[in-house]
Amino acid sequence: MVFLYASLLACPLFLLWKWLDGHRDRHCYILDYECHKPTDDRKLDTEFCGDVIKRNKNLGLVEYKFLLKAMVSSGIGEETYAPRMVFEGREETPTLRDGLLEMDDFFHDTIGKLLARSGVKPDEIDLLVVNVSMLAAVPSLTSRIVNHYKMRDDVRTFNLTGMGCSASLISVGIVSNTFRAQKDKVALVVTSESLSPNWYAGNDRSMILANCLFRSGGCAILLTNKRSLRHRCIFKLKTLVRTHHGGKDESYGCCIQKEDEQGRLGFHLAKNLPKAATRAFVDNLREISPKILPVRELVRFVAVYSMRKLKPVINFKTGVEHFCIHTGGKAVIDGIGASLELSEHDLEPARMTLHRWGNTSASSLWYVLGYMEAKRRLKRGDRVLMISFGAGFKCNSCVWEVMRESGSGSGCGATVWDDCIQSYPPNSLANPFMAKYGWINNEDPATFVLPE
Repeated sequence: MVFLYASLLACPLFLLWKWLDGHRDRHCYILDYECHKPTDDRKLDTEFCGDVIKRNKNLGLVEYKFLLKAMVSSGIGEETYAPRMVFEGREETPTLRDGLLEMDDFFHDTIGKLLARSGVKPDEIDLLVVNVSMLAAVPSLTSRIVNHYKMRDDVRTFNLTGMGCSASLISVGIVSNTFRAQKDKVALVVTSESLSPNWYAGNDRSMILANCLFRSGGCAILLTNKRSLRHRCIFKLKTLVRTHHGGKDESYGCCIQKEDEQGRLGFHLAKNLPKAATRAFVDNLREISPKILPVRELVRFVAVYSMRKLKPVINFKTGVEHFCIHTGGKAVIDGIGASLELSEHDLEPARMTLHRWGNTSASSLWYVLGYMEAKRRLKRGDRVLMISFGAGFKCNSCVWEVMRESGSGSGCGATVWDDCIQSYPPNSLANPFMAKYGWINNEDPATFVLPE
């Protein structure tokens, strides 16, 4: 009889233990990450940017003035990077090989450094997710990485294209969902963009604007749910929310790859892009807010809203300490800052990343996170809100909990900032484009001749 009672008691306790044991191994952790720093011979300074623009014979005075205004107000400095074919003067005739070489430079440098520093061997990777929106190759880019690093035959791979600047959080979402179903796994997320086949050489303003904003970059991220590696992890995923407005025609068409009237391929940024981004952003915040904010803040918001005497604003600083914002451009950073009532201190990581690296598409968030680490802002237990936008139109966000303080122990995605972090923030973010090319604004279209 005693044995029967003991069995009846032990059975539910065992099931409870199994449930708890399995549940705690479903979390998604970042073990380490590495941002890509291209070689110095690929830097786009003011003079070279001017040379690239002058090489485009499809441009006239109107386009020169437009580009000058865009560059001056862009928030981008002189340390950003472009593909090699631009420096070889072949931006009008890129090849598939150019795109693949650009990716290989990034893959071999960044993944190699990450695996060496973390001590993870290629054959220990169970899941590989690669997102590069505007380059599709056969075999796929995931296969290219698997072949180079000789990964296992049973490695699971996902190759994402066309996802835009918010794709890295989509990749993290794939990993997180896999971890919920499978224990003791290691995943590698590789996020970048191939600019080589997509450098626009026409005169459509909505498409030449992309040349002013997008720059070369990328990031490789190691994630795990292995219990044996948990003590080494630096971030824990708390929640992730994806908002997709592709069902709305206006949102779908505001950010799209297409050909211009002369058949030149480029990336079109429509005038209604800010409106589409705002709608997606609001819907995303509506869903993620209850997941990350304390009840008292939600109650306060509802109370103020119900009185209709004041415009209610949610104080996101009651739920998160740091804001990792996609560097889509100065207007994007300003807009999010105004919407969330963030201080210049909160926006500094995004502004400095835009200045130093430009918009590196889906990898931008990780340069911003690296800046926070390099400045040693992140303390154990802090929460970081990531916000990204992408073609589709999409707004994706997530919250990470800091597991280890910045700079503690080995492994840190901030290494890409090592050689310049002491000079940031600079006294001024003004770039020298107006000083060098401001004379364009005084030219007469009837007599204008571009100087050699």
